[in-house]
Amino acid sequence: MEIDKAIRECEDSRLKTKYSNAIYVIKRALALYSIQEVALSFNGGKDSTVLLHLLRAGYFLHRAEESCSKDVVDGENTFPIRTIYFESASAFPEINSFTYETAATYNLQMDIIRLDFKSGLEALLKANPIRAIFLGVRIGDPTAVGQEQFSPSSPGWPAFMRVNPILDWSYRDVWAFLLVCKVRYCSLYDQGYTSIGSIHDTVPNALLCISNSNNSEEKFKPAYLLPDGRLERAGRAKNQLSSISNGFKDLNSDCVLTASVIAVGDEILFGTVEDKLRSFLCRKLHSIGWAVSLLAVTRNDIDSVAEEVERRKSTDDMVFIYGGVGPLHSDVTVAGVAKALGVRLAPDEEFEEHLRHLIGEKCTGDKNEMAQLPEGITELLHHEQLPVPLIKCGNVIILTATNVAELDLQWDCLIESAKSNGDLVLMAPFVSKSLATTLSDVEIAQPLSKLCLQYPDMNIGGYRGSRKGPLIIRFEGKDPTRIEAASQSMCQNFYSGAFSQIE
Repeated sequence: MEIDKAIRECEDSRLKTKYSNAIYVIKRALALYSIQEVALSFNGGKDSTVLLHLLRAGYFLHRAEESCSKDVVDGENTFPIRTIYFESASAFPEINSFTYETAATYNLQMDIIRLDFKSGLEALLKANPIRAIFLGVRIGDPTAVGQEQFSPSSPGWPAFMRVNPILDWSYRDVWAFLLVCKVRYCSLYDQGYTSIGSIHDTVPNALLCISNSNNSEEKFKPAYLLPDGRLERAGRAKNQLSSISNGFKDLNSDCVLTASVIAVGDEILFGTVEDKLRSFLCRKLHSIGWAVSLLAVTRNDIDSVAEEVERRKSTDDMVFIYGGVGPLHSDVTVAGVAKALGVRLAPDEEFEEHLRHLIGEKCTGDKNEMAQLPEGITELLHHEQLPVPLIKCGNVIILTATNVAELDLQWDCLIESAKSNGDLVLMAPFVSKSLATTLSDVEIAQPLSKLCLQYPDMNIGGYRGSRKGPLIIRFEGKDPTRIEAASQSMCQNFYSGAFSQIE
């Protein structure tokens, strides 16, 4: 088979390792599921093109092993794995053309879906016995949040296994494969596009622009010449709010994304320092429509940090961590994040250059350890107001703030960056209403419980500032109309004047 032969004969040891790992995942999936039970999600992009050819090679090797023969399907042009293509009116014509040409070349059994992703999948899986879908998701993609190489679909979606053979591949690995194997890819990548979405949010990557003194039409170098793969999505502008699930992108402004907030510091656990950043960060997250699922404090210990991040990175859409960033022996946050994500620390020349500008000649000896970042998965979030960029590793953002003023600046820069680069999905903000009452907890308990069942999309709770003070009932959600209706319903259960609104 030409793909397997090309990889075996190349001199790129890293690519050979990535290929072997991906083929292992594919053969494992084909051993667990029959051909009729698996499908490939293909969208015409570079990642799914890599996945298609990996599957071709994996299927060939799997069949060869089953029959103990080397020439089982060699030379055949058939590919029996069902292929799913979500056709969209906002897709580039070049993507559609490449997809249909590829389908014809490799005789793909292609199901074309023109519904939204979730509805289309539900209809497809209902009509076919598909149990697993191969996805071209890579670490660092928004859709990679919380996924492993084998990940069951999320609650609320039709049941299937997400199989991610290239989850640990980098931008460099993708292009190394395509060029070594000499397979066709969409022509847009030769025009400077490095990450292709819809026609509404994708432009050529400015980092590949060829300067032209004649003021003629701009020209761009091909995508594989991008020097820094971390800037792959620099040509993507987020004009719409999007939520991520199951490795597919689905527009849904009503969904709620969750974040966990982790503070690192023995001084917080000892009570020496009062941590004011957590409540500030919670308010900021609520202001962009994110729910906070956990506030945690962990020790200045690599294993403790790694364990906490490991737990939260798979259950939440984003993890924010702060404290323990620097050159001291107790500054273990970055090392803990690297361990949680299963990568080593490696020097980052760009980050070290920022440090040198910040601390000058002091950046020597042990200080250089500050420039070691999680290898292969680190994205530096730049902003002109930040002396050193923020660090993003997958769905983990490392904040360097030590006080509220610094955090306020870093947050504003992060939000501004999110509006142009999509580093953080901005949703409709949470709104709230609070009522105060002198009624007792016993009187209020049952009506409040019924109200929670009636409004499951809302956070309804009660608290007291002091044991003898008034009981505060708080309604929080994203729909002001429903919040008003819930509060009015609460008031109707009691006599007039039992509640007063708190501004």
